[in-house]
Amino acid sequence: MDNKKVIAVMNKILEHELSGVVRYTHYALMVYGHNRIPIVKWLRDQATESLGHANMAGEHITTLGGHPSLKISALLETHKHSINDILKESLVHEKAQVENFHQLLKLVEGKVVYLEEYARQMICDEELHISEVEKMLRKPE
Repeated sequence: MDNKKVIAVMNKILEHELSGVVRYTHYALMVYGHNRIPIVKWLRDQATESLGHANMAGEHITTLGGHPSLKISALLETHKHSINDILKESLVHEKAQVENFHQLLKLVEGKVVYLEEYARQMICDEELHISEVEKMLRKPE
């Protein structure tokens, strides 16, 4: 296994999770209307989950002898804060993270079981999250 490549991808994952903390916190602050309370709770839960994922990625980086990044991935302020816009932006964010985990899986598959299982579990978690957001975006028939 190429530790440098794995650490680089893990730092990309860490940066993306940390941007998720900022992104979901911001979204929670921008929700208005009669559905505000449950949506804000859901967004804050996503921010908390992103922080947990960032901590886990950082732990794996240091286990491999790497140095966790202090950066966050790019944040684009679209100034669109309808619930649908927030959910669509969230979907883009989550799909990008799934790709990061697929990159990690390719690097560790068949080489390091704990990282392979970590990547697979995170892909599973992120795909379930994506499916939930997609359901939230569907219009009732």
